[in-house]
Amino acid sequence: MNLQFGLYQQQSLKLTMTQELKQAIELLQYSSQELVSFLEEKAIENPLIQLEHTNVKYIDLHSDGSKKRKSYKNERDYKQWIDQISQSSINLQDYLFMQLSLKTLTNSEKAVLSYLIYNLDSNGYLTVPIEEVAKKNDVELVVVNRCLDILHGLEPVGVGARNLQECLLLQVNQKKDCPTLVNDILTQYFLEFADRKWKPLSKQLGVEINEIQWAADYIKTLNPRPGAAYHSEKAQYIVPDLIVTLENDTIELDLFQKHLPNVQFQKDYYKMMSSYKDQQVKHFLKEKTQDYQWIMRSLQQRKETLLKVGMAIIQKQYDFFLKGPEYLKPLTMKEISEEINVHESTVSRSVREKFIQTPFGTYELRYFFSTSIMKSNSIDEEDQASAQQVKMRISHLIEHENKLKPLSDQGIADDLKNEGIIISRRTVAKYRDQLNIPSSSKRKRFA
Repeated sequence: MNLQFGLYQQQSLKLTMTQELKQAIELLQYSSQELVSFLEEKAIENPLIQLEHTNVKYIDLHSDGSKKRKSYKNERDYKQWIDQISQSSINLQDYLFMQLSLKTLTNSEKAVLSYLIYNLDSNGYLTVPIEEVAKKNDVELVVVNRCLDILHGLEPVGVGARNLQECLLLQVNQKKDCPTLVNDILTQYFLEFADRKWKPLSKQLGVEINEIQWAADYIKTLNPRPGAAYHSEKAQYIVPDLIVTLENDTIELDLFQKHLPNVQFQKDYYKMMSSYKDQQVKHFLKEKTQDYQWIMRSLQQRKETLLKVGMAIIQKQYDFFLKGPEYLKPLTMKEISEEINVHESTVSRSVREKFIQTPFGTYELRYFFSTSIMKSNSIDEEDQASAQQVKMRISHLIEHENKLKPLSDQGIADDLKNEGIIISRRTVAKYRDQLNIPSSSKRKRFA
């Protein structure tokens, strides 16, 4: 075997991802909040970058329907103002302690009640066993049970319950007009009732099944989450990236940028530092100037790409923006990428956590991409139904069904087939679950 050594030339093509290209891709997929955070970090790193926050105006709707404009320096100030309002409302623990302050209690009872209250979840349920409460507070079980009775006597009714059954019973016990049947069901046959085994239950109770239905209607008026009204999570803010307006059947698309800070170049600082003859200073200024220029180019490219993607979606989903969600068509990211001549991954990054405000509400851009379901006797791409349309049809059929004879999943599939939409029973069940709609057996009414 002979080995030969020598120098050879070979031409090849390689795609090298530079740091700037990598950061430009990241910038495109940033949500609005992520972009603001990124720019703020860059302003700290680069003394040549200055951020100027524009005044953002919000409209408050008052109970009388009048509008009042409030101006905030930036969105952060607005959020802080909202948080102050939400924090001013009383929480469940404070409300319970306020009621206890009117009662005469021993030190042991105060300690146990405090322990009980601080171990309530957001719905008002007790999350620790009473044996643990007794052990932690070094008291007898009889003391804990007495304190639990005190807690059960406070508002909201049902607070301090250890499970749903006890929560509902605490409420019916305080209602003078509560039917005896309701109390019997909740006390002795709660599991059978919850599993909707109503036919054998009616025989056990010696009543007609429609009386079980009336009892169920009464139970639905009770509150299964008594503490929820006093537990409010911080509001989730959705800032649209694109805004669609409709005037005289003409659709207009605008990029919403008011919540983003303006990126300015620090000319004075640059001039001052340029006066130094130090080579390191010059290198530093050159590097930071290039960084600023890259950010401006990337921001411009981000704007242009978002507008291109938004316009392409509008063209493909034209009927949706004119008539509403029921006219949503099947659409893939590949179709959009071919339309605007970019890679499919670019479209995917563009729609990530981006929102569009339309005359019919604010939607995530991903909402407009849906799989297609072929209609019968048709091979025309235009004559297809999107998964979202099918879900809306399922919801409509169930909403208008005969509740005494609710539609089965197969029945829904048959009705859709009659409308020309081919869909299996399993797919109906999957979409129904995604819509949080129970099965026909759990939707059935007996009166």
